[in-house]
Amino acid sequence: MTFGGLLLSNNTPFEDVLNAYKALLVFLEMHQFKTFQLKLIPKIYHLQASDEMDYLLFKIQARNIRKDISSVIINSNKLPIESSNRKRGIKKAIKNNLNIKEVSDFKLFWDDILIPNLQASHQTKPVHSLEEITYLKSKFPNNINQYVVYNEGTIVAGITIFETETVAHIQYISASLEGKKLGSLDFLINYMINEKYAQKTYFDFGISNENQGANINKGLLNWKESFGARSVIHDFYEIKISNHYLLNDLYL
Repeated sequence: MTFGGLLLSNNTPFEDVLNAYKALLVFLEMHQFKTFQLKLIPKIYHLQASDEMDYLLFKIQARNIRKDISSVIINSNKLPIESSNRKRGIKKAIKNNLNIKEVSDFKLFWDDILIPNLQASHQTKPVHSLEEITYLKSKFPNNINQYVVYNEGTIVAGITIFETETVAHIQYISASLEGKKLGSLDFLINYMINEKYAQKTYFDFGISNENQGANINKGLLNWKESFGARSVIHDFYEIKISNHYLLNDLYL
């Protein structure tokens, strides 16, 4: 996971969070750590109101070192797709009889679409190898799902979704040159938002930041927003561990 924090039950009161956090800091200090960095779990992934850590980070004088923006659709207040490009792409895909299928095997998408595109565009590889994503799927069969788009029996696009109780998150999405010409991504995203995951609380496109949050990929952000997505913050903090004493006299 790319973010972290304390895992809390529905019945965990603030005082237990305070004590657990203090114990964590004392433990790190005992093992000679001076600072550590924490990326908070984005609030769209909370199942209950859970901003205790935000308050404790303020009290301990943690330094907010980075903010990323992730593009999210709130399904209860979904914005209509108004982009003429998106509408045209969807119509083109329907006209060309593109077909979306959920598959259990990641190999076709990884080998034929995702890896070649990432190599050509960014000289990089997926964070997960084919073996790793297959292993994760075996451990979380209901939370990792792969969809592919076919044109006359040939794969032209695909999307990998990481799913929680409330969120459908795009982990990977890519299309071949033919798929892009046929509107496959517009067609696929529209299906994910308005049909497959319409009952989720949130649909999360992920971040558009680069260079440790300092810059935004404008084209990528505009593409996400053209589907009606808007921005939520991912916060990163640096914590001076010895400051745990600031939590000792919290209560009046």
